[in-house]
This record gives sequence, C-alpha cells and structure tokens, in this order.
Amino acid sequence: MFTGIIETLGIIKDLKKDNSNVTITVSSSITHELKIDQSVAHNGVCLTVIAINNGEYKVTAIKETIEKTNLADWKVGDMLNLERAMKLGDRLDGHIVQGHVDQTGICKSIEEANGSWYFTFEYDSNLNNITIEKGSITVNGVSLTVVNSKKNEFSVAIIPYTFEHTNFKNIKIGTTINLEFDVVGKYVARLYSLRQ
Repeated sequence: MFTGIIETLGIIKDLKKDNSNVTITVSSSITHELKIDQSVAHNGVCLTVIAINNGEYKVTAIKETIEKTNLADWKVGDMLNLERAMKLGDRLDGHIVQGHVDQTGICKSIEEANGSWYFTFEYDSNLNNITIEKGSITVNGVSLTVVNSKKNEFSVAIIPYTFEHTNFKNIKIGTTINLEFDVVGKYVARLYSLRQ
C-alpha cells in the first residue's frame, strides 16, 4: 500500500529482457535503505526488490505488468518517481494507492498557469475506469486531485514543488503515463454495475 507522495527520483541504469519479463536496474538515493523483497512503486507500478549492489537495485516486471503499464516505453536514463510502501502509523498524506496500474493514458495538453501547470490526460473509457471532480487519481505514482473530469479525460493542477520533485517536468504532449484510479471509486462503480 502506498500514498502517492513521491519520496525520491530514480534513474534507470539497465533493462534486461528475460523471456516475457524485464529486469530493471535503478539507481536512487534510497537504495542503501532498501531490502530484498521490499515493495517499491516505480511511476506507480509496485515492483519487488530482487537484488541490491553498489547503490543500485533490481526489480522484475512480468508480462501482465508490462502490458498494463507504460513500462514497455522505459529506457536507460529515464527518471522514475519512487515511493516505498507506507508504514503503519504514518500519516496518509495522499490517498490509498495500491501500486496496481489500471491502464495508461496520454498527455493531451499542458497549460502554464502563472507558476503552476494544468496537465490534461486522455484515457480509454471502455475499460470502465472513471474520475470524478475533486476525486483522487494517481498519475505515474503521484497522488493528485482531479479537475475538469470528463468521460475519457481529466486534468490535474501541478504546483511547482511537485513539478520539480517528480518526473512531471519530463512529461510532454503525447507522453504515455500510468494511471491508477481511486480504489474506493472502483469498488463503488463495480457495485453499481452489479445492481443493474
């Protein structure tokens, strides 16, 4: 379980394909604090640490994860938003995030707003995921509040701190991003669909 509050950034140092899996080597400022078998969210994708060596660690993504996320687009040198699993007793500063990406989306527009930014993302609404105005959404692992919710798109307002301390500064129009919709909203939508 995560909060969507990004702890630090990591850099992809190596990607190795192994049958339908991919092993990713990441360098980060928190590597020395990690343990093998620990869960870490990478752009919102929960992956398990399998090895640690000289300031770098490795995680493996399986075919299911690769197909539902933007992981197939990752390359050496890419910057990743990192968050370790939350500890019991900590404040829940973002929202409840599972680290299970529901689908990807595409950045449709970026509007500068006198010191902040509005990013608009489009997604496939046929997958039955929804947003609501002022609801929670996770974009590349970042817990955000939805503005301008529509059937297949939404916007988020990004403050300078978030822009500088996450990989939002690298998102351009056309960039594919990972989306995790609000878990409570997903349960409500599912229950509603069962009643019809």
